[in-house]
Amino acid sequence: MGAHSGAGTHAATTRGAGSTRSHGRCRPAGRVRLAAIIAGAVIGLAVPVGVAQATGTPGTFTATGSMTIPRQVHTATLLKNGKVLIAGGHTGSAVTNSAELFDPHKGTFTATGSMTIPRDVHTATLLPTGKVLIAGGVAGNPTNSAELFDPATGTFTATGSMTRPRKVHTATLLPTGKVLIAGGHTGSAFTNTAELFDPATGTFTTTGSMARPRLEHTATLLPTGKVLVAGGVAGNLCIGPGILILASAELFDPATGAFTATGSMTIPRQVHTATLLPHHHGKVLVAGGVTTGGAVTNTAELLDP
Repeated sequence: MGAHSGAGTHAATTRGAGSTRSHGRCRPAGRVRLAAIIAGAVIGLAVPVGVAQATGTPGTFTATGSMTIPRQVHTATLLKNGKVLIAGGHTGSAVTNSAELFDPHKGTFTATGSMTIPRDVHTATLLPTGKVLIAGGVAGNPTNSAELFDPATGTFTATGSMTRPRKVHTATLLPTGKVLIAGGHTGSAFTNTAELFDPATGTFTTTGSMARPRLEHTATLLPTGKVLVAGGVAGNLCIGPGILILASAELFDPATGAFTATGSMTIPRQVHTATLLPHHHGKVLVAGGVTTGGAVTNTAELLDP
């Protein structure tokens, strides 16, 4: 996942509608892991006071400026200044280290500094400092490297490395300001391991492991400060007899550094979405994805924490 997960590349085997397998991972083709931008149209962005929003008919999409290059399986991160950082991904011919900024006031994309290495299926997490943590992904092979984007300078700089290579993992900002990195694929195996990034020291340290390996799962911060990890894939393959799509879910508690089992979803899901509903008692909406047998589902369910 989503991309792919984040959101990389290039078809080898088709699995279900709109899915391909490549570089040893599963991912929906062209899925934007952080879905702030879909097909070049900006939706749902928080615009600073004083910035005019484009007018249009409610409930409709309208074209806006195009990115500087084609991309898939990239990341899109809303910055504190209201702009959106687009980073990495696959252009259709190669993984890229380039990045650009979308300005909702002008409706344009402009190039910014490039990442230290090409990446796709990485994660991008906005930190309380306003910087963006870029972690893992594929750069030929899965990487354990990480870097920080500074909007003030428009540059990326290397930071401490993860404890192991990861792709198609999740990254979740915790109330403490640390970032939980969970699961994914190391290049040789699915992993149940997790680690924490501390922006104060620029280092990653191991924390408790999940009950089972997962990739293409979701990780959602709850109002309690815990993180709900749901679904995903476990096994040795992304497709075929070795695949195991999970219905199980677990909770990470930052206070103890441990994962514990919670109720399972009604059906197994991978490359689904999970969205916190803050005005509905902290429930989480889980929607879509691929389920057992490779079928794409339109079903949805609610978790009540």
